[in-house]
Amino acid sequence: MLAKRIIPCLDVRDGRVVKGTQFVNLRDAGDPVELADFYNREGADELVFLDITASAEGRRTIIDVVSKTAEVVFIPLTVGGGIDSPDFIQELLQCGADKVSLNTAALRDPDLISRSAERFGSQCIVAAIDARRVDNLKPGETMRWDVFSHGGRTNTGRDLIEWVRETEQRGAGEILLTSMDADGTLAGYDNEMLAAVTDAVSIPVIASGGAGKLDHLYDALTIGNAHAVLAASILHFGTYSIADIKEFLAEKGLPIRPVREADEQE
Repeated sequence: MLAKRIIPCLDVRDGRVVKGTQFVNLRDAGDPVELADFYNREGADELVFLDITASAEGRRTIIDVVSKTAEVVFIPLTVGGGIDSPDFIQELLQCGADKVSLNTAALRDPDLISRSAERFGSQCIVAAIDARRVDNLKPGETMRWDVFSHGGRTNTGRDLIEWVRETEQRGAGEILLTSMDADGTLAGYDNEMLAAVTDAVSIPVIASGGAGKLDHLYDALTIGNAHAVLAASILHFGTYSIADIKEFLAEKGLPIRPVREADEQE
């Protein structure tokens, strides 16, 4: 069994890491480069850097911050936000990104996933998906989720399960799945949504949105069948350390990569 991954998420706005609840009420969480360096030394398995307003503001992600972040980390770095072409992906990879996440631009032009995977390989392409539960279900109707774009601002009307299947078929190598309902609530991941997605695709799925307790991460990796968990609030504000999370999950019997000593990374 592959080791489960613990991945801090840096949501960046105006050059600062922020964290909110259900994509609003953002508060400052620190400098992205300093936090990236800290998590690299703490033993995170990977790092995700998302410029959360790039698509909504019609601009590309902050290249200089990405470059500085890549200089201080020795773990895989995924970058997302305003990525709209294979040429821009190449620029980000040359700046030090290992993978890129495609969200709004891929919803607008799904063939972007296909072109990018063909050019750089599926291992570089992450389909980032923000989804919310459909509330007005009819009696007896199966739970469904709508996919949102532009940092959660626009309901695309796309069905989540149909979209994740399409992203896999087009060559995405991984899915970063964020529950807009659970995001920032600290009440746990949407494990029903996670299980539905992991059952629908064969590529790895990263759970995002809702971690508040260590049990929440365990549940996402077992009940939700996620391959990795993204965490923000519980890490940025000091509730738990990477070591706390890994020790807890290892004691629960999950395959976890051991925390590396800082001097082994240099």
